[in-house]
Amino acid sequence: MLKVEEIREIIKLIDESSIDEFSYETNGTTVKMKKNNETGVPAVTAPVPNVSAPVATQSEKLVNTTENQAPTEAETSNNETESKDYDYEIVSPMVGTFYMAPTPESDPFVKNGSKVDPSTVVCIVEAMKLFNEIEAEVKGEIVEILADNGDLVEYGQPLFRVTTK
Repeated sequence: MLKVEEIREIIKLIDESSIDEFSYETNGTTVKMKKNNETGVPAVTAPVPNVSAPVATQSEKLVNTTENQAPTEAETSNNETESKDYDYEIVSPMVGTFYMAPTPESDPFVKNGSKVDPSTVVCIVEAMKLFNEIEAEVKGEIVEILADNGDLVEYGQPLFRVTTK
């Protein structure tokens, strides 16, 4: 069975290559990836033995959602021309569900204006029923939160903006 790190590495390699479609099978596990022609972001489906139907349904929603959320060229160029009020972006290291707090009843890990250190946990990204704590990786102050609680996030998607001054 493939490990999450191996799948992430495959996604990264496919994303950086000119390959449009990829399929890999080992020990009864199949991973299929196909780049969306408009965004170049690989869509991943990975049927895994002994996985319940709700997880497969969530994966299907994830693939469909990513295709509809691609920014247009005009939006991308507008974002680049705006003045930059941050020094660093904390990005999602994986595809998954973004959570601002460890439990629904808890306070969020960080808010706008929160001071962070490299080891400060800023959020959780749930992937394949594993809750992954995401650390700030820099010392600074959170100036913008770019995802909402419960949002599906992509690999490399900016989640927070930080000033390091």
